[in-house]
Amino acid sequence: MPHALPPSHFPARGGSRAPACLLLGALAGLLLLASPRAQAVASFARQTGAACADCHIGSYGPALTPYGMRFKLAGYTDSDGNGGKIPVSGQIVAARSMPARGDSTSQISELDLYLAGRISEHVGGYAKLASNNTGKDKFDTRLTEFDVRFAGSTFKLGGKDARIGVTVNNNPGAQDPIGVLPAASSLGPASAYAGSTSILNSSALSRRSVGTSVYATFDRDWYAELGTYRSMSRSWQDRLGFPDAGDPGKLSDTGYLRLAYMGDFKRHFFSAGFTALSTRQRRPRGTGPSNDIDDLGYDLTYQFLGDREHVLSLSYVNIYERRRYGDPLIGAVDPTRVPLRRGWIRDQSLGLHYAFRQRYGIRVAHMINTGSADPARYVPYGVPDTTSNLISLYWTPFGREDSYTSQANLRLSATWFRFDKFNGASRRVFGAPTTDADDLNQFQLAASLMF
Repeated sequence: MPHALPPSHFPARGGSRAPACLLLGALAGLLLLASPRAQAVASFARQTGAACADCHIGSYGPALTPYGMRFKLAGYTDSDGNGGKIPVSGQIVAARSMPARGDSTSQISELDLYLAGRISEHVGGYAKLASNNTGKDKFDTRLTEFDVRFAGSTFKLGGKDARIGVTVNNNPGAQDPIGVLPAASSLGPASAYAGSTSILNSSALSRRSVGTSVYATFDRDWYAELGTYRSMSRSWQDRLGFPDAGDPGKLSDTGYLRLAYMGDFKRHFFSAGFTALSTRQRRPRGTGPSNDIDDLGYDLTYQFLGDREHVLSLSYVNIYERRRYGDPLIGAVDPTRVPLRRGWIRDQSLGLHYAFRQRYGIRVAHMINTGSADPARYVPYGVPDTTSNLISLYWTPFGREDSYTSQANLRLSATWFRFDKFNGASRRVFGAPTTDADDLNQFQLAASLMF
């Protein structure tokens, strides 16, 4: 994960400086783009006796193969039948981050502890305790991810196999078996302001909410999920390591719907999905009216699996969000401008992932954030439009059945984060300060060890 530099490390050309709040918002978007999601947890490999490469494209994640999707739907309960497995894994991430403007940093960026495995015949899950380096070797420890499931036994319905299960998790979309939604894939547009991306893409609900869903599969090809979320109280957020900043406020009338077709044709896999999320959100500590937010999205995925010598995955996600602002001042940057009462946001991501022998790979993504014009919320140009790209090369020497170990892994990667447009412009993206979109680019070398 890139290291968030303080604003003083971003001197503007000509000697002036960009506003601190906007630069911090820019960095927050970049961090969201790069934030790692659930990886190939080693305790799952030990539990099942399967290699990391069986469940994950490129052996390390986060992209799942059809086998990995079925393991998730079965409640993380599949086992090789041999007991005595300790459901604990660890991850260490070291990174060398080199921003286009600012100081380069080298540090242990993250230390993670996973509790992940089978609890009973029908119950399993995982929880991730992450300790992130916030600078000067100070670590901020939080419970960042969890997904606990009850997966019932398969039964016959119309002569076809069916299953019903329940998931309790803290991030809408992360529990999805296809793993293509932003919360699971780590691919989603960055933006200048926390409120300028869709709620399914942003971190507004991620990790600070709790949701319960009932899901069902039919004939192994069809998937449906219906659930609801609520934000954690401020006291619970504090107990789990989250500061007041970032509190999503109070949620009410929240519903989550997911429908998908998942066609596994052995050498090929294809999916088409529909997602909807609707909620009423009241700003933190506010007692005024709520903002009504409705997300509608669709996604397409294709995987060429072949004989696993060459694996190719293509994905496209399109999320449209409609907003009705009950509080006209929420999110306003310039109090002299009156925010509009209605608006919309569209987030799109197009991703390509290629792996050779599950050891060498490349990930490429093109991400677009657009929205309706609102001169008060999106200063100075009145639109949130941001276009960004990710290019990542990696090597994972382990995690295959024929490697030194198939139940632990190492990933060495080189990643470039690039912006074509940011905050509605390519040049002078914050108005008066001379900061261009490409000044926010960043190159990173990273080593991640999962054991």
